[in-house]
Amino acid sequence: MAADLVSDIEARFGGVTRQETADGVPTLWVDADRLRPVLGHLRSGIERPFRTLFDLTAIDERFRRHRPGQPQGDFSAVYHLLSYQRDQDIRLKVALCGDSPRLPSVIDLWPAADWYEREAWDMFGIAFDGHPRLRRILLPPTWEGHPLRKDYPARATEREPFRLTPDKEAAEQEALRFHPEEWGMRRHGDGTDYLFLNLGPNHPSVHGVFRVVLQLDGEDIVDAVPDIGYHHRGAEKMGERQSWHSYIPYTDRVDYLGGVMNNLPYVLAVERLAGIVVPDRAQVIRVMLAEFFRIASHLVFYGTMAQDVGALSPVFYMFTDRERVFRIIEAICGARMHPSWFRIGGIAQDLPEGWDRLVAEFVDYLPPRLDEYETLVLRNRLFQRRTKGVGAYGLDTAIEWGATGPSLRACGLDWDYRKRRPYSGYERFEFDIPTGSRGDCFDRTAVRAAEIRQSLRIIRQCLNNMPAGPTKADHPLTTPPPKDLALRDIETLIAHFLGVSWGPVIPAGEAAVTVEATKGLNAYYLVSDGGPLSYRTRIRTPSFAHLQMIPLMCRGEMLADLIAILGSIDFVMADVDR
Repeated sequence: MAADLVSDIEARFGGVTRQETADGVPTLWVDADRLRPVLGHLRSGIERPFRTLFDLTAIDERFRRHRPGQPQGDFSAVYHLLSYQRDQDIRLKVALCGDSPRLPSVIDLWPAADWYEREAWDMFGIAFDGHPRLRRILLPPTWEGHPLRKDYPARATEREPFRLTPDKEAAEQEALRFHPEEWGMRRHGDGTDYLFLNLGPNHPSVHGVFRVVLQLDGEDIVDAVPDIGYHHRGAEKMGERQSWHSYIPYTDRVDYLGGVMNNLPYVLAVERLAGIVVPDRAQVIRVMLAEFFRIASHLVFYGTMAQDVGALSPVFYMFTDRERVFRIIEAICGARMHPSWFRIGGIAQDLPEGWDRLVAEFVDYLPPRLDEYETLVLRNRLFQRRTKGVGAYGLDTAIEWGATGPSLRACGLDWDYRKRRPYSGYERFEFDIPTGSRGDCFDRTAVRAAEIRQSLRIIRQCLNNMPAGPTKADHPLTTPPPKDLALRDIETLIAHFLGVSWGPVIPAGEAAVTVEATKGLNAYYLVSDGGPLSYRTRIRTPSFAHLQMIPLMCRGEMLADLIAILGSIDFVMADVDR
């Protein structure tokens, strides 16, 4: 199937170069002037088209040494497309030259391209002709330079000390002045003026440091503009200055409610590059811990969603149960929210004595509590009136805007990466895929509530079928290497020391790995230049795609409905801004 598609593109458009990647995703280089025709063909010119722009990013190629068979260029733009009908991905790349590269915008093909193109401009300085509002998205409007370029400093110590002079302060304040036309807003009638309301950037209902500028007509929402970037910490830049191994703790802080779920796509991508096969026991333990964190994250969502629409009691009960989850995680990993416990090639250590008793008690304890929560929340008539029919969108809209995870399944599509493209041994587990039908706030809540029960099913299977054997791969690039080998002779001791301090040297190549994370599809796209550091670390998070859907979800709704809509998205700002 993939080979036929690639051959068709080569025959139809010409000038196409294939690239082999470690992840096996068909990767094609196209000329800039052929980009839009090829993308348009994939979007609507074939049967079962690629209706989802899964990711759009760039690579600064100027200092990269290993690029066999790839076109020369200073930068590369990378388009990752997904077709649910085909169950297939394809990656298109464009070589760009010069310090001010340009490409045509593809917003008319995929509306989700809006934020992705703005991010590529903000971080790399790639301009997209035809974009209606090409402005910074993660950094302040007065920022100088493009931070993900390789010649941009990675540490503050590499720059002059920051000084805020009176003139600079005045200029910064003026730059923050809100001009509605620049945000795409317009008056909705002659002789009318704007009525605006700022929600955030510090407000409990926005679940983080996040701002929504609302244009109102009374209490009706005319338009809404999300404003992100207040939580940006440069996670991708940090991924390119840390060793492959020492970057693992940074991943925990992306979706900071997801814990080791953030480690998983990263270590899987590194293992794909290095050709590491993880032992069965380590895979099952990874699955069990990932599902514990899915439960913990969903309990936070469940309780705060009920709280956002006025039900105050459930959040206290659900956070109590979340503490029970954390006690198990702490007993196994030694830490609660951010254990950074997965390793390249396996896990940090084997399960402790007594883990099975703790897990068995929990999987018996939680189902009756979930029955109570269903009565308290989902069957509550007030909750239903506040959420049914609110913030709804259809399946076609969800696919075109890049919605994934529960936000997609709430529209009726039973797509779950754990089933469709199993990783870490998920093909060995039996579980169902909860779906909704209306794609509204209620269905997004109900799907996540049902997923807690499915996670319990998976954890029980881990408990009953935990395989024996090692918890770390027998591979020279496993990090840290097995400790029992370190004391054998001086050579292995030196190798162990280097493996811990510098980390492994991963073979040159590219790989992206996607997992079904707590909030949707989370992917790490890694580029190795054959060294101890990642050359390019790209983090594709679900929340980034979901938040740009806010305007279409809330136009025409009441102001109070916006709070329910924001809660139903289930986002954290670190997952958006990175």
